[in-house]
Amino acid sequence: MAEPVSASPAAGSLPTPVAASPSGAPVPAADPAWSLRRIRWAPACRIVPTRHPTVYLFDRVAQPEDFEALYALEALTNDRVRDEIGCIGLVAPEDRVFGPGTGPIMAAFTHLNPSGSRFSDGSYGVFYAARERATAIAETRYHHARFLAATREPPMHLPMRLYHVRIDARLHDLREAGGEIHDPDSYAAAQRTAAALRSEGSAGVVYRSVRHPEGQCVGLFKPRGARDCLHAAYLLYIWDGTTFSSIYQQTD
Repeated sequence: MAEPVSASPAAGSLPTPVAASPSGAPVPAADPAWSLRRIRWAPACRIVPTRHPTVYLFDRVAQPEDFEALYALEALTNDRVRDEIGCIGLVAPEDRVFGPGTGPIMAAFTHLNPSGSRFSDGSYGVFYAARERATAIAETRYHHARFLAATREPPMHLPMRLYHVRIDARLHDLREAGGEIHDPDSYAAAQRTAAALRSEGSAGVVYRSVRHPEGQCVGLFKPRGARDCLHAAYLLYIWDGTTFSSIYQQTD
C-alpha cells in the first residue's frame, strides 16, 4: 500500500543553474554579518534515491583505526566496498565519523556530484538536510524533475529513501542573506560564498529553502555536524513524463 504525501507543487519551469566562476577566480572574503549560530535539529530530513546502500562500511566500525584495518582488508578483493566508500581522501582524518548512522553522512563527502550544487562547485561534498520533511520533498522533487525532464525520461516510479538525522553544529547563518545567495536560477553567488566560508574553516551554513516557502535547510561542509542518519521511510515519486504528479509514502 502507499499513502499520498503532501508537498509543494512542482515548478512549472525547470531553469538551469549557472555555474560558479571558473577555478582560480578570486574568492571574496566571508561577510562578517553572517553570524555563527548553533543549529540543533532533531530530527532533520534528508532524501536520496534508494539505489544508494543502506549500510556502509563507516556504519560497521566505531574507531578510525578499525576502519583503516577493515577497509584495507576488504578493498583488496571487493570492488563493491571501494565503490561504496568513494574517495575517502576527500575527508580529512580528523573530520571523519564512524559508527551506526554515519554511512549516509560520509557518502555525501566521498561521492562528489561533478555538476556541483548550491554550495559546491563539484570539487568537494556538502551534506544537505532540511528542517522539515515537506521541505526535503520539495527540494528533491525540483532537482530530480530537472534531471528527468532534461533527459526526456518516460513515465516512471522513482523510489526514494527518507532519512532522519540529528544536526548539531555551529553554522554560518545565511537565512537573512540577500537574493543572490538564494537565487532560484543561479548557484554562482552561493558557490562563491561557500568557497570563502569553507576556506576559513566553516562547518557549514543554514539557509532558506528556495523550493519551499518558509522552509530551512543546512549545508554541512564537514561530517561532524550530523549524526544518527537512519532510515525513516520509503517514498515513491510518480513521474508522468513532464513532472512529478504525486508522491507517496510506501507502507506495508
